[in-house]
Amino acid sequence: MKVSGILLAFAAVSIFSAQDAITRHLGPLYSPFFIAMVRFWAFAAFVVVMAARGQGGFFAAIRTEHLGLQIGRSFLLVVQILVSIFSFAIVGLAQSQSIFMAAPLVVALLSVPILGERVGWRRWLAIITGLVGVLIIIDPLGEQFSSATLIPVASCCIFAFYSLFTRLAGRYDGAEVSLFYTGIVGMAVTSLIGPFFWQELLLVDWFWLIALCFTGIAGHYCLIRALEITEAVTVQSFIYLQLVYGLLFGVLLFHETLTTNMIIGALIVVGAGLFTIWREHALKKRQAVLSMPSGGR
Repeated sequence: MKVSGILLAFAAVSIFSAQDAITRHLGPLYSPFFIAMVRFWAFAAFVVVMAARGQGGFFAAIRTEHLGLQIGRSFLLVVQILVSIFSFAIVGLAQSQSIFMAAPLVVALLSVPILGERVGWRRWLAIITGLVGVLIIIDPLGEQFSSATLIPVASCCIFAFYSLFTRLAGRYDGAEVSLFYTGIVGMAVTSLIGPFFWQELLLVDWFWLIALCFTGIAGHYCLIRALEITEAVTVQSFIYLQLVYGLLFGVLLFHETLTTNMIIGALIVVGAGLFTIWREHALKKRQAVLSMPSGGR
């Protein structure tokens, strides 16, 4: 039976949300460096298997025109994962996910100076609106404001830079090359630091750590398959479902509190983000039509 791209995108987001919940559980108990190291060990094994099975094998996966760019973007992801683990443990899953949803807006904002892309007034308006939503979530003038809230903001910005440099690498290398370097560089970096933070785990937490590794592998596999058979804009839209999961898991599993500011701000961020994704897709579709030969219209 053929599995639809939408179903695979839904599965990927659901699995990644479960991974976040497991990280939220383990984060306060164990070192983020230790958790990240084990995650990247599993992910590196996954990308090695994918490279071996891919067309051209390891040589095709290793071959890159910009090694420094691949290493740099992969290092950014390691930092982002570490900061996100801190964020889940200190700030909470619900509020962290609410702020993480602004990443597409930050990508659109930074794509102008980094990638030289053009952003029209409609997307500028969406970006500004979304950033206002982030300010509402953070509520810097409110009595409940804590400087710890800046941790998920930092994670969001780092992920945006990672996404931009991944997009830049995509101009020179295939997706399989970027995926391979993400896993291998991540394993190398975390293996240099992680052993110094090795901890003895409770038996039940070994189960959760193994589950964390398998959810990472399964989530990436579903995401890759979804992107193979479905438009990227459709897959991107499903990312916002992760916020719903984050709020539900945060409240039901970890007894986090949802504030009015968090809910209103999150709705604004999601609305602005969805509009930005749709607008970018519409412009690319229009450019593709305009670039077609007149006889092909």
